[in-house]
Amino acid sequence: MRRFGSFLAVALLMPAQSSRQTPGNQMEMLKEVGFDQKLNAQLPLNLPFRDHTGKDVSLGDYFLDKPVVLMPVYYECPMLCNLSMAGLVKSLKVLNFQAGVEYKVLMYSIDPKETPELAAGKRKAYMKRYHRPGTEDGWNFLVGSEDSVRRLSAAIGFRYEYDTTIQQYAHASGVVVVTPQGRLSRYLYGIDYAPRDLKMGIVEASNGKIADPVAQLLLLCFHYDPSSGKYTMTVMTLVRAAGIATVLMMGMFLAGTLRKEKSRAA
Repeated sequence: MRRFGSFLAVALLMPAQSSRQTPGNQMEMLKEVGFDQKLNAQLPLNLPFRDHTGKDVSLGDYFLDKPVVLMPVYYECPMLCNLSMAGLVKSLKVLNFQAGVEYKVLMYSIDPKETPELAAGKRKAYMKRYHRPGTEDGWNFLVGSEDSVRRLSAAIGFRYEYDTTIQQYAHASGVVVVTPQGRLSRYLYGIDYAPRDLKMGIVEASNGKIADPVAQLLLLCFHYDPSSGKYTMTVMTLVRAAGIATVLMMGMFLAGTLRKEKSRAA
């Protein structure tokens, strides 16, 4: 129920089409959005990026001797990215593993217009939430060119689209645990990452193991349109499904209660 509630809450945040878009066009765009599992694929470690200080780095600088928890986001995302990053930090805080010791965290922005200053601000905010002094080297937030961002996203199977009308990205939510050698080891989807699964993923990746594919329940970030006051057909379908599920669960609860009452009366 807790996970179902989280799913519904995020569904309500999914953005709707602009009034200048047709539902058909929007649905075509959303067909291109996803997060495919490319287990055991090798990351292109020579890709150039910039870190939160503005320093030129390569992706391979972060793949030396520790597994990496890799998350694609964009720092000015008005919705899902903040929930995803907060969910990851919350789960990592539970672990007795420590960032920079047993693993590293690497965020990169899919928006090539974003700056190291934005990356630095996000890093500061989420390190404050993590609240473990001395772990600074374990947290890295990157920005990159269109080419670097697209190539890294393609390598991990992260498919996203940019809506020029509302100037926002439509994208999914999730993380990939990567081996120290840069091979994709495990995928976790959504915004609520079970600490047990994260820990298992880190242990497996540190040993070079590749996990089995997992079931996909993609949460998509796409904007609510205040000009029309409507959600997309996709969101309305989710809301209706949630309503039906709630009614069914209430019915099952009431039926069970009535059976118990009849048993007591007998």
